[in-house]
Amino acid sequence: MSAYLLQVLQTSCFLFGVKSVVIFLFIAVATSSDELEKFVIVLSLILLGPSRLLKGGEVTRYVFIITLLLSAQAHAATSQCFGTTSNGSLQGGVALPVSGANFESYSRVAGWVGRTYVHSQVREIMLAAYDELAKSAPEKVFKYAETGFQQGGKFRPHKTHQNGLSVDFMTPVQNDQGKSVHLPTHAFNKFGYNIEFDQQGQYDGLTIDYEAMAAHIVALHRQARQRGYNLWRVIFDPQLQPNLMNTAHGSYLRQHIQFSKKRSWVRHDEHYHVDFAIPCRP
Repeated sequence: MSAYLLQVLQTSCFLFGVKSVVIFLFIAVATSSDELEKFVIVLSLILLGPSRLLKGGEVTRYVFIITLLLSAQAHAATSQCFGTTSNGSLQGGVALPVSGANFESYSRVAGWVGRTYVHSQVREIMLAAYDELAKSAPEKVFKYAETGFQQGGKFRPHKTHQNGLSVDFMTPVQNDQGKSVHLPTHAFNKFGYNIEFDQQGQYDGLTIDYEAMAAHIVALHRQARQRGYNLWRVIFDPQLQPNLMNTAHGSYLRQHIQFSKKRSWVRHDEHYHVDFAIPCRP
């Protein structure tokens, strides 16, 4: 359970007793975006059993609890980043949802152990971009990968991902029938990071979907700009980048997106790394 939920739960129990826990849990399960957290909350509700009907004099107290919860949630939803992507931290990081209509996480387990937290504005931009793509390219599916810890800091084996502004996205692919599918990510291929595409962008019957990838980067940029932010850079294998520029979005990418010029310490072919430009404190 997230830190802010625990704090509010403790306060509610101390001030109002056990029945307040039931009210707390009902609201928490409705507002939580984490599947494991929801499971724990629902299990707690089952173990607690139904609470008795509220008496007239108790209504005011429970309204206060609800207000406290909503205020805590609003506060927790606003992140503050510090430092840089390679030497920084994050306050109030938020978890990404495990899946949506056209996207999913690279690993549920990774989410459970806290490796998919981002800055609140990054989360908002990402989800808005997926919504945009669901309308403009409903046949395409996408997968995000490593992001960072809730409080940021060193995120091995990555050199960056320290202040909530770095996100890895698995490269969109098509199968041999031309259908958009998810790149396989599991423990036996290091959750996708061990995959190597050849110079034709092919791997085990899958081909990089450059049109989908270009559309995704454009959607991220548009959604960031709508909120007064930007993309700082996109890291992707320089030898494969010309294929992106040959898509329908090539001119937009050349004009608005700063791509890596040299190969990074890892190839970045099975995934592309995006750093968001959001102001941080020193």
